[in-house]
Amino acid sequence: MENRHLGEQIVFGPFCLSPGERLLTKDREPVPIGGRSLDLLVALTERPGQVLSKRELMKRVWSDVVVEDGSLRFHMAGLRKLLGDGEDGARYIATQVGVGYAFVAPTERVDPAGDMPAVPSSPSIADVIETGVAANSTNLPPRLSNLVGRERDIRLLKEQADRARLFTIVGPAGVGKTSLAIEIAHQAAAEFGGSIAFVDFSMLENPAIVPSMIVGAMGLTVEGEDALAVILGHVRGRRFLLVLDNCEHVMEPTATMVERIMDEAPGIRILATSRETLRVRGEHVHRLDPLGYPEDPDTLAVKEILTFPAVELFCERAAAADSALDVDEKAIRLIAGMCRRLDGMALPIELAAVRAATHGIAATARQLGERFSLGWLGRRTAQRRQQTLQATLDWSYDLLSDLERIVFERLSIFVGPFSIDAALDIASDEAIGLDDVAVALDELISKSLVNANRSSGAGMYRLLEMTRAYAREKLRARGADYTAAAARHASFYLRELEAVAGQDEQALEDSEPLRLQLGNIRHALDWSFGKDGDRKVGVRLAAASAPVFLNLSHLIECQTWCKRAMAEIEGAPRELELELQGALGIALMFTRGNGTAAGDALDRALDLATGLEDRWNQLRMLARLHIFHKRLGNYAIAQAHAVRAVEVATQIGNDEALSVAFSLSGISRYLAGNLVRARQELELAMEKSGPSLRSRTIRYGFDNRSRTGIALAYTLWLLGEPEAAGRLARQTVREAAQLQHGITHCIALVWSLVIHLWMNDFTAAEEALAVFTESAESNALDPYIAAASGFRGELAFQREGTPAALDAIAESLAGLRSARYELLIAPLTIMLAWDLLLTSRLQEARALIEAAVSRCEAIGELFVMPELLRIKAEIAYRLDGDATASETLLREAITLAREQGAVAWERKSSANLAALTSTHAS
Repeated sequence: MENRHLGEQIVFGPFCLSPGERLLTKDREPVPIGGRSLDLLVALTERPGQVLSKRELMKRVWSDVVVEDGSLRFHMAGLRKLLGDGEDGARYIATQVGVGYAFVAPTERVDPAGDMPAVPSSPSIADVIETGVAANSTNLPPRLSNLVGRERDIRLLKEQADRARLFTIVGPAGVGKTSLAIEIAHQAAAEFGGSIAFVDFSMLENPAIVPSMIVGAMGLTVEGEDALAVILGHVRGRRFLLVLDNCEHVMEPTATMVERIMDEAPGIRILATSRETLRVRGEHVHRLDPLGYPEDPDTLAVKEILTFPAVELFCERAAAADSALDVDEKAIRLIAGMCRRLDGMALPIELAAVRAATHGIAATARQLGERFSLGWLGRRTAQRRQQTLQATLDWSYDLLSDLERIVFERLSIFVGPFSIDAALDIASDEAIGLDDVAVALDELISKSLVNANRSSGAGMYRLLEMTRAYAREKLRARGADYTAAAARHASFYLRELEAVAGQDEQALEDSEPLRLQLGNIRHALDWSFGKDGDRKVGVRLAAASAPVFLNLSHLIECQTWCKRAMAEIEGAPRELELELQGALGIALMFTRGNGTAAGDALDRALDLATGLEDRWNQLRMLARLHIFHKRLGNYAIAQAHAVRAVEVATQIGNDEALSVAFSLSGISRYLAGNLVRARQELELAMEKSGPSLRSRTIRYGFDNRSRTGIALAYTLWLLGEPEAAGRLARQTVREAAQLQHGITHCIALVWSLVIHLWMNDFTAAEEALAVFTESAESNALDPYIAAASGFRGELAFQREGTPAALDAIAESLAGLRSARYELLIAPLTIMLAWDLLLTSRLQEARALIEAAVSRCEAIGELFVMPELLRIKAEIAYRLDGDATASETLLREAITLAREQGAVAWERKSSANLAALTSTHAS
């Protein structure tokens, strides 16, 4: 920049900037401007149209000091005010949210001395916007300064323009049809030599004067009665672009005129916008979809979120309404959530953005979440029907027949997508038949009030959120009709859910159809247990939906509805209570720990299954009770449940049943230290289990094959086969991940973590821990969240040797005890004890191990005893200097390990004994 001619000036609007003289003038009069603001202006105008990052600007302007973002925002706001940015349509500085700023006004560089010709600047954002010849002789409305997210639509329409004389842009209210049509017309102005007319039918109430409206838009006069003849006389034999906006309420006369004009004026091109197609010869339809928005912004980085057009539009409109608006990462995520709630619809997004500029982003997001607002005001200059969502939708609603209005309102009872069967069932009654509903639905789809899923043959439909909110208010106003529709809705989804139980495994393997119906299931439950609902239907719904919530890992929700139903259970069939108690027990166990309520629920479910002589449900509840008591440390009770499970499975005589039963028995065997028998039973369970199927998680609350596989991997490690154990652990985790079932994934991950750590494979452990933590937190599995912090502490200690990391393990152990999750106590205790020895905290290590030995002896957790004895021997030698006691303990550990078949523990103790003997022999 130092080589730039000292006398060079940069001219933009009424301003002239002389960087060499550090002077800014407006209409040749000096403008008072601070040094920092002038430096900012120079930096921005040197590279017009390019976004300069905040860091780059701060480095350039504050090279001598360190400043915060706030200083940049303060000076930028002052500079904008000084330039009059935003006044009378003037735009100078644009904000790229989260990135930086760009100078967007057209600029020209001149040399007053005359030895440098005028040099046009590099193309700026404004230059790009103004591409094409202005249609000065037309009545085209001004184009938007930046039509966000419509590049593909513009390209497609321009590519097909030569072969299509009539294009209709079709889409729901507020999607942005008019803005796109205006942009296309501006870009085509040069091609048509300014011969363009824009007709806005939204201002027309009498369809009979459609021809006169077109004549007026063309700037013509009609002296006789035949306006169409005047139009044809003007366009016949010449190229002309006719833009017909908002045709939906004048379809018949418009369609008639369009066909006649196209027949007699081959040079004319017509671009129409409507909420439904014109249905005339030669019509090509471009369906305008909403702007793209992130479905799950929490899984994306801010940089990725900002690439979505809906988010970009919100940020741009909010910044235009308040140039000083500060948008940080939290705000970006709130904006993304609002864009998702608004279905990517341009008009609602603009209205929400204006609201956010006034009331704040957080407050706007909260208000939108509490109640979809149809009354927020937008631009004062917008057409009246587009100043609020209420007005926009009133426009569409008023065009419907009485039948279409009733069906439209009843369809608002759905939350999310719905099938044609659901629509016919819920929108029909004694007065409105199935055929009537089918015809009305077709009309509502054609009028863009109902969206049909065109991406597949799924036959699913939905109302956009703003449309549903509008129709729901209309339905509520009908009183009894709302109650009747809600009752039919609840009954329909009850039948659907109860039918799920009878489907085969293959039909249940794809969880997406169930996930898509969660909104409708929740709404049906809400209504059933609400003031005007049907409690009996609610109890059945809760029981039928519990397996779905478990399958989709929505455990907190499962608890909520099961408890709600249990409060209304009196008089209900025992089968319903069985399902509710079983689901409640396992949901409580994994989210709140192994408390009394979880055990009581599972015990009651088993009693009910036994009383009903329902062997499959007995096996299901025994499997859940086994894992409950195993986690609780009640290994004798768990073993008793395993024995009973084998008896029940033998009676059933099915491979799946035997696989579950032998898995329970094998797990109990390894916990008791009978590793050889454990391996046999676990391998038999794997042989009979068949592939992992997500559908089976509905039965047990977890995938039996994954749980068996990770238990076998653990057993193989203890048996002295680390490579086989590692391979099986990784394979099991991969298979569990494919099921996309939170509980199953966490069960596999937590024990693979133990295996990786005991094998000193810290890289594998870190990878597993990251996934385990995310899965535990996203599914609100509190005991696993507590365990994750302990493993994190162990890895930190192994990597960095920081003594403070041991506090995390101790806190994790305390959290596990609080949750009554005893199963992980021993592995984490062993890790902590060795870490204490490494940091010479010998007394703490002794106290920890003495308590662990007593605990394991009391509950029968014998598989870890050899390792506890080895640690005890190390403490005796290092703390007391008692080699004899140490040797005795090591020999005891070796003997016990051999009895168990625990080759891994035997090798470790034998190595310690050899080292001890060698030291004292020398």
